[in-house]
Amino acid sequence: MRTLLQTNLRFDRHTAVLTVVSTLLLMVDHYHRLTPWKVLDRNILYFAVPLGITMLFFRRSPSEYGFRLGDWRVGVPLTLAGMLLIAPVLWLLGRGDVSMREYYAWQLNAAMPLETFLELFGWEFFFRGWLLFGYARRFGAEALWLQAVPFALAHIGKPEVETLSTIFGGFAFGWLAYRTRSFLYPFLLHWFVATFTVLVAAGALG
Repeated sequence: MRTLLQTNLRFDRHTAVLTVVSTLLLMVDHYHRLTPWKVLDRNILYFAVPLGITMLFFRRSPSEYGFRLGDWRVGVPLTLAGMLLIAPVLWLLGRGDVSMREYYAWQLNAAMPLETFLELFGWEFFFRGWLLFGYARRFGAEALWLQAVPFALAHIGKPEVETLSTIFGGFAFGWLAYRTRSFLYPFLLHWFVATFTVLVAAGALG
């Protein structure tokens, strides 16, 4: 029996913590409300908890996980270019896909842009900061795909056309963060995508 149970498994503690904690945080977000405000929940789960683990358990600076300005000379033009390229696609989907209109149109209100901005701050730090740069320490550029998988799975329940695209969108957001060494630029791009989608689906832009 002892021979059967013998293994030579050796796990990287950092990778194990990233994988287990990130999975649990996504599950907690799905099943529970910690506060009356979803925006606050998202920032507790996806920003405060990872940040605390980074500083207290990993004993590393948040800047190593993309929490910095990064290469803004590259980040700003790439973000603006991304907005220009994705806007026509979002327009076609938001106006032409019934499931997109039904899912997003009702979300339009005066506070929506600000609420989306605040909610996505924690969300993007989690995927394009903590997971991306955390996995990159061991796996290098393969981290672009590794962080895109849970990101895509977290979209299950949204319109199919959106969900199917998120493995590629997650990779693209990850590449932008990886290139600039900061999660801020995919955060701004994602905020534009989310806000523009609601505005188009609700018919607010004509």
